[in-house]
Amino acid sequence: MGGPPAPPAAPASGDPDPYAWMRDRDLPAMRDYLTAERAYYDRWLESVRGLRDEVAAELAARMIPAEESVSWSRAGHTYFTRTVPGQEYEQFCRAAGRGRPARVLLDENLLLPGDPADGGYLGLGGREISPDGRLLAYSVDFDGDELYQLRIRDLARGTDLPERIEGTYYGLAWSADSRSLLYVVTDAQYRPHEVRRHVLGTGPHRDTLVFREEDQRFDLTVRATRSGGYVLIESESRDSTETLVLPAARTDTSPLVMERRRPGIEYRAEHADGPGPGEFFLVTNSGAEEFRLVAAPADAPGRARWSEIIAGSPDTRLVSVDVFGRYLVVQQRHAAATQLRIVDRQSGQWRLIEADGPHRSLALARNEDYHAAAVTVRTESLVEPPSWHDVDLATGRWRARKRQHVPGYDPARYTTERVTAVAADGTAVPVSISYRAGLRRDGRAPCLLYGYGAYEACEWPAFSVTTPSLLDRGFVYAVAHVRGGGEGGRSWWLDGRLGRKRNTFTDFIAVADMLAARGWAAPGRIVSRGLSAGGLLQGAVYSLAPRRWRAVVAEVPFVDCVTTMLDPAIPLTVNEWDEWGDPRDPEARAYLASYSPYDNPPAGPRPDLLVTGSLHDPRVLIHEPAKWVARLRATDTAGSRVLFRPELGAGAHTGPAGRFGQLGYAAEILAFIVDAAGDRS
Repeated sequence: MGGPPAPPAAPASGDPDPYAWMRDRDLPAMRDYLTAERAYYDRWLESVRGLRDEVAAELAARMIPAEESVSWSRAGHTYFTRTVPGQEYEQFCRAAGRGRPARVLLDENLLLPGDPADGGYLGLGGREISPDGRLLAYSVDFDGDELYQLRIRDLARGTDLPERIEGTYYGLAWSADSRSLLYVVTDAQYRPHEVRRHVLGTGPHRDTLVFREEDQRFDLTVRATRSGGYVLIESESRDSTETLVLPAARTDTSPLVMERRRPGIEYRAEHADGPGPGEFFLVTNSGAEEFRLVAAPADAPGRARWSEIIAGSPDTRLVSVDVFGRYLVVQQRHAAATQLRIVDRQSGQWRLIEADGPHRSLALARNEDYHAAAVTVRTESLVEPPSWHDVDLATGRWRARKRQHVPGYDPARYTTERVTAVAADGTAVPVSISYRAGLRRDGRAPCLLYGYGAYEACEWPAFSVTTPSLLDRGFVYAVAHVRGGGEGGRSWWLDGRLGRKRNTFTDFIAVADMLAARGWAAPGRIVSRGLSAGGLLQGAVYSLAPRRWRAVVAEVPFVDCVTTMLDPAIPLTVNEWDEWGDPRDPEARAYLASYSPYDNPPAGPRPDLLVTGSLHDPRVLIHEPAKWVARLRATDTAGSRVLFRPELGAGAHTGPAGRFGQLGYAAEILAFIVDAAGDRS
């Protein structure tokens, strides 16, 4: 396949960073370098074409050509999405009730510019039905930069209104009369910083500013409450929030602050109808590190009027509250597993809804009917496809709705369980593992270990049609629930953030060591994988323990930590300081530099490495993985294999769009993993 691209020479600039010039993705030298790297990757891909095609055929065989989602109800209608044979994208449909004939409201395949058969990228940013059910607001992105064109469709005619609003972001909320729409726009650094109001029938140039967030550490979003009574503008930093409230019937008025922001204090609210304006229920860490549930009158929701409904507990993280008429549904985490707590507002009694063990995940599905007597929940595991059940709010009884069918797949042939690794400081780290039934723990199996570990995000067990292709080849697939994530609650995140960030990396290495020591995996056949902040995890462990891995997959990795955090002009930098640290502080800079993969290329032999990036990615700009790959090539002394897959056309942070595009990408990644972990003894 020929040799890898030579590291590009740096233009004379006086910058001590030899690849700082890559910051400008439009430089001809940068485009030439990315093109050369992609060509080198494509030559490697051709060398494993048989394996890639074999895996792709397996994945395609598990895909149902036409499938409907579980439906949800709203204002007397039933909604669902469906796929149709041969089409990449979904159709959004509505019926007058369950089992009634459905009508397609939005066919995403018809939104692509040009001939849909020619392919292309499509990302949907939002999709909101108006309160009167006559209009659909939706937003589309055609290159993956997460800036969307907002459109409004007249559902009776099936055509869009003339007005189109460019450069919008996530978050939409209708006024109660369906005559105006609130939406979000970003600043030059891609920070969602303004909520604007559009009146139907007017040009976008006449849209008015509702609220602007001046603090660069905070992002904005907007949403309507399920009750329909209010619109909430939520301003969030990594560890602080402030919510502004607008009556949905008066979105032309100035919003009022629910509770003023305080450093380190968060809350998230939902509205309940009642006498007068009703009340808000808030999950907050004010007075409880793992959060508590409080109630407040809607016309005076500040903390002076808060009354406690559920007290905080050090072993249970309250995450959110949803209101369904008489009942509250609180999502919470306990013992690194998900739970739902149903609270009767009238009696104060509650019941707990759980999955069957920590190896299964449990979450609310889409539930938009405020007056629902039951809520739909979704359960799944690493080896069990998703199932949906309706849970009766009054009795807690479960009623099966649907189980995702995977052609040719039998869950009984596979096993999943939760095990524990012990970190260097004695902390127990949960690990979800899966394998083919009957696997012998003899220390010979290849293993794929996945991790993320940032932002208090959780990697709950989830089924993927890619997993059987690994397990059928004798792999163990494991997910490390490392610190920095949220599986263990708020304290789990705090212990893997800022000056404790290295715990994330050492936890991950400890999990790999455990898998090898207990015979789950062959010590020399462990492949690690992660995306974005999980890509940073991969870059860090690649440098910290290069001999632990057979190969590493770092997708869109955040790897040039110091340089990125020093540049406030880069999208998302300022509001990331609360996660990684502000390197203008010498102590924070030294700590970042101690693990930044770009600044710490490993010495000696290195594991195989696959890196991905996307030209239009607004979250991890493509120069980060490009610089890292260039430095690794320049410092390699052992002929290590490094592959870089830059997406040079349209593509998002998480990869290609469309179900067939995603399938093809997954087959490439799996081909690398299987090829790299092959038994070379």
